[in-house]
Amino acid sequence: MTAIAIPGWLRRVQPGNDVALALGVVALLTVLVVPLPVLLLDTGLALSITLSVLVLMTSLFLRRPLDFTSFPTLLLLTTLLRLALNVATTRIILTHGHEGEGAAGHVVSAFGGFLMGGDVVVGLIVFSILLVVNFMVITKGSGRIAEVAARFSLDAMPGKQMAIDADLSAGIIDENEARRRRRELEEETGFYGAMDGAAKFVRGDAIAGLIITFINLLGGMAIGIARHGLGFADAAHAFSVLTVGDGLVTQIPALLVSVAAGIVVTKGSTEGTADQVLVGQLGAGPKPLAIAAGAAGVMGLLPGMPLLPFLALAGAAGAAAWAKHRQDLAPSAPPDAPGIEAEPPIADTLRIDLLRLELGYGLLSLAAGDAPRLTEQIKGLRRTIAQEMGFVLPSVRIQDNLSLAPDTYAIRVKEIEAGRGQLRPPLLLAIDPAGGVPDLPGERCNEPTFGLPALWIEEARREDALARGCTVVDAAGVVATHLTELVRENMAELLSFAETQKLLDELPPEHRKLVADLVPAQIGVGGIQRVLQALLSERVSIRDLPTILEGIQEASAAGARSVPSILGIVRTRLARQLSDAALGPHGYVPMVTLSADWEVAFTESLIGPPEERQLAMAPSRLSEFMQRLREVFDAANAAGEQPALVCSGPIRPHVRAIVERFRPATAVLAHTEIHPRARIRTVGSL
Repeated sequence: MTAIAIPGWLRRVQPGNDVALALGVVALLTVLVVPLPVLLLDTGLALSITLSVLVLMTSLFLRRPLDFTSFPTLLLLTTLLRLALNVATTRIILTHGHEGEGAAGHVVSAFGGFLMGGDVVVGLIVFSILLVVNFMVITKGSGRIAEVAARFSLDAMPGKQMAIDADLSAGIIDENEARRRRRELEEETGFYGAMDGAAKFVRGDAIAGLIITFINLLGGMAIGIARHGLGFADAAHAFSVLTVGDGLVTQIPALLVSVAAGIVVTKGSTEGTADQVLVGQLGAGPKPLAIAAGAAGVMGLLPGMPLLPFLALAGAAGAAAWAKHRQDLAPSAPPDAPGIEAEPPIADTLRIDLLRLELGYGLLSLAAGDAPRLTEQIKGLRRTIAQEMGFVLPSVRIQDNLSLAPDTYAIRVKEIEAGRGQLRPPLLLAIDPAGGVPDLPGERCNEPTFGLPALWIEEARREDALARGCTVVDAAGVVATHLTELVRENMAELLSFAETQKLLDELPPEHRKLVADLVPAQIGVGGIQRVLQALLSERVSIRDLPTILEGIQEASAAGARSVPSILGIVRTRLARQLSDAALGPHGYVPMVTLSADWEVAFTESLIGPPEERQLAMAPSRLSEFMQRLREVFDAANAAGEQPALVCSGPIRPHVRAIVERFRPATAVLAHTEIHPRARIRTVGSL
């Protein structure tokens, strides 16, 4: 079967296209000033009635108001359509109304003859009732609800934004879900604000319909009598039938659209279609149905009341109440295993928590109650790590552990215990920065994070401890500090392949081409992960990910394949960041340099191919190096300096591997990793 080619200009005016909508609006505006033939007028009136029914049915089957965000715009367009048709029928009635009831088209004639029953007075009364119902009841109530909903939605927006940010910080949702919720919140606020204004369209339409009807009636009679020589009775009959028919054919679609607007704005936050909500809530319990059945039965027995309708309603309500009562009495156990909980899948036991905090039962109050200080501090920790180190920390699972002592907590990284400590809530932990035990009454202990001597004191002695220069931390703060330090020590393990892929996916659009050129042609995501882990293991922030990727690209172009060789070029690119991280309080980078003898000793101890060099130094020589390193750094620390160890690039990874075993926080830098504009000062030499 041969397909029919559609011309390009015709495709542009298909339904749902911007050109089609623009042409439709222009056509409506044209109708306001250009006379309309009777055939097109009947078509327009039929379209108005059909469109109003479609809007009403759509609102009835909505699951939530935000599924119909185009409703305010649709209200404006349908109102404009009815007004344009009203103007068109007014023009025809005033110019051709004297010719008979068919002068304004078949639709107006049918409404004027059939619905009025041939009685003008009945038609006027029906039209007035419809106008009052639409204007005073439905439109006014819908407008008030829309106004209140818009105001409440706008007032609640800051709180909802904060709740989304809190869930994101706690790891309950990811960035994509947070963006979706923010977008939905903006749509909700904009929708109710637009509905508040759109309700005025419906109200204005009702007022305009009333005014146009009186103009048609009075103006038509005046034209019929003065211009066409009709008698008063003939003019009144001819023009009143057409006018009332026009009013009815306009007010019925307006009433349907007003009802649709009322359904949408009164739906609120309930989920499900209107029938599901009404049936589910009206039939939620057997008691209301039983009382309604009894009331209907009593009404049917009253003298003069028709027995059959009330008896049928009483029987239906009673049957529904009995069915609901039996449903409530039925057992609710799962059909596959009554009374027994379904066993979780075995695969669930294979999942591990990247970070887990286990609490003894005496510490559960730290993570529960009205003010869970611990959970708030963990949220702050995750945000701080994201800002400082460049990746979002996995969520921390908090659970009780009855095998622990009541006052003990344990922190696990990938199910392996990484640290534990004891707390004495509600006592506070006082720590002397000088390293001694504070001279205060209290319970002596060792601070869990760094093992420093400390003291548990009462809340009443907080001010006294602060006056003596001590650091005072509550129990939740002790856990948060310990967790922070363990996270910093194990950040490399917490950066998984999936997290690396997520970091690459969330790069700004201007850096996507860099990722596309790099992955997988030059290096895979796993290779990038190992480079990032190597940086994190030395507590180097990976927040400047584009610069790191540029360094990886440069290393790949130079033929580097091993992680240490790639890492050397990346760290050179990060020289400004590394120098700033090593900056001391006096504005310069304090350094301990490696002497030429040690440089030669390390260089000569490297064996293996260039890409996989290994250090093979004699144990006695290594022991001598570590001893000398301790002496130099202890002297620098005594002088108030926290220096970085500086050596040549080829031996830096091997020197770092030795230093991190007993001084993990000490930075080991190559000469090329110190920025040219950084101020430096040598405070020692090996």
